[in-house]
Amino acid sequence: MSTAAPSQAEPQAKPPAKTGNETVIVLALSLAAMVVSMMQTLPVPILGLIRNDLGASTSGVSWVTTATLLSAAVFTPLLGRFGDQHGKKPTLVAVLGVMVAGSVITALATSLPLLILGRTLQGAATAIFPLALSVLRDELRPQKLPGAMALVSGTLAFGSGLALVATGLLTSGSGADYRNAFWMATGFAVLALLAVVFLVPATRTKTGGRTDFLGALTLGLTLLLLLLAISQGHEWGWTSGRTLGSFAGAAVMTALWVLTELKVREPLVDMRMFVHRPVLMANLAGVLVGFGMFALFLGVSYLVQMPQALTGYGFDASILRASVEFLLPSAIVSLLASPIGGRLVRHRGPRYVFGMAAAFGAVGFGWLALDHAHTASVIGAGLFAGAAVSFGYAAMPAVIMSSVPPHQSGIANGINSISRSTGSAIGSAVVTTILASKTIEHLPAGVPALPAESGFTLTFWIGAAAFALVAVIGGLGLRGRHGTAPATAPAAGATPAATAAGEAEATKVTEPA
Repeated sequence: MSTAAPSQAEPQAKPPAKTGNETVIVLALSLAAMVVSMMQTLPVPILGLIRNDLGASTSGVSWVTTATLLSAAVFTPLLGRFGDQHGKKPTLVAVLGVMVAGSVITALATSLPLLILGRTLQGAATAIFPLALSVLRDELRPQKLPGAMALVSGTLAFGSGLALVATGLLTSGSGADYRNAFWMATGFAVLALLAVVFLVPATRTKTGGRTDFLGALTLGLTLLLLLLAISQGHEWGWTSGRTLGSFAGAAVMTALWVLTELKVREPLVDMRMFVHRPVLMANLAGVLVGFGMFALFLGVSYLVQMPQALTGYGFDASILRASVEFLLPSAIVSLLASPIGGRLVRHRGPRYVFGMAAAFGAVGFGWLALDHAHTASVIGAGLFAGAAVSFGYAAMPAVIMSSVPPHQSGIANGINSISRSTGSAIGSAVVTTILASKTIEHLPAGVPALPAESGFTLTFWIGAAAFALVAVIGGLGLRGRHGTAPATAPAAGATPAATAAGEAEATKVTEPA
C-alpha cells in the first residue's frame, strides 16, 4: 500500500494558551459547534409550515433537510483538511461567514429553490466541528484537552435539541411564520462568528502542501450518492431505480476514491489512518450514536404528538409541548453530562466511556420500548438516552486525537463528523420508514394514515440495539490498541523535535489495558 507524507515540514508545537484564555477559547468553540448542530435539526418541526407557505410538495420540501446533509458530506472532509494545511482560524472564520450568508438567505427566501440554496450554505458549516477540535489540540494543555473536547462535542446534542425547542416556541400559535426560526439562526450564527473572530487565537500550526482535489471530488461524490439514497429512499421507494442506482453509484465511487488516495502523493485521507482500528471503530460508533440521537428526537417527537382518541396512544402534544416538555430535558442532560464524560475520558479512558454510553442508551431506549404510555417514563427514558449520546460524543474525539498524528486531526475528525451525520440520516430514514409501513387500520374517513404503536416500539428497540453495539465497539474494537497511533511517516523535512512533538501529541489520551 502506497502512502505519502505531507511535503511540508511539521511545525514546531505551539506553546499552550495561557490558562486564563483556555476557558474563553473552549466557550467560543462550544458556541460555534452548538450553532452548527442547531442548523441540522432547526427545520424539522416546521417542514409542514414551509410546504404550505411556499406551495411545495412533500418530496420537494424534504430537500430543505437533505440539502444540508449533502452539503456537509461534501465540504466537511475537504475543509477539515484545508484547515490543517492553511490555518484553522481563517478557515473557521470563512466557514462561519458562509453560514451567516446561508442563514440570511433562508430567512429572506420566498421560493423553495432559494431556501434550499441557503440550507446548502448552512450545511457547509458542519466543518466547524472538526476544525474546533483541531484548534483545541493546538491551544490547550494536554490535561485539559479531554474535558474540552467532551464539552464541545456535548454541545452537538444540546444544540440539536435546543433548535427543536426554540423552533417550537417561535412557531407556536396561529399565523406562525417559519422565517422567525431562520432569523434566530442568523443571530446565533453572527454571535458565533464574532466569538471566533475575537476570542479564538490564530494558530501557527500549518502543514502546507497541495490540496488533493481529486480525492475530495471522489469522496464527495461517494458521500453524496450514499446519503442521497438514504435520505430520499423513503420518497423514491427503497427498490426504485433511483435509490438502487444511487447505492450502486456510491459503491463504485468508493472504489475509485480508495484507488485515488492510494496513488496520489499527498492524499486527502491517509488510508492507513482511515482503516486504523481505533479510528475505524470511532467512526462506526459515530454512525450508531448519530442514529440513536435522531431515533430519540424523531421517535419521541412523533409519539407524543399522536392523537390519543384516534390511535389509543400518544399525548396529543403540540409541537411546542413536544419540544419543551419531552425533548428539552434530554437536551439539557446532554449538555450537563458532557464535562462528566470528559473527566471520565481523562481518568478512565474512552473505552470505559463508550461502555457508559452503551449502558445508558440501552436502558433509555429499552425503557421507552417497554413503557411509553406515561409522561414520566418518556421523559425519564429520554434523560438516559440524552446522557448516552453525550458520553458517546465525548469518547469519539478522544479516540481520534490519540490515534492520529496532529497534521491529520482535521480530516480525521471531519470523517468522524460525517459518520455521525450518516448515522443521523440513517436514523431519520429508519424511523420514517418504520412508521410509514406500520399504520393503523380502520381510521375514520378523511383521516390521514397514522402509525401504529408497534412502529414506535420497534423503533425504540432498534435504538437499544444500536447502543448495545456501541458496547461491543468499545469493549472489543478498542481493546489493547487504543493509545497507538498508526504508523505514519514523518513529514518530509520535519525536525526531530517536531516529529517527537507530533508523536507525543498523538498519544496524549491513553487508556489502561
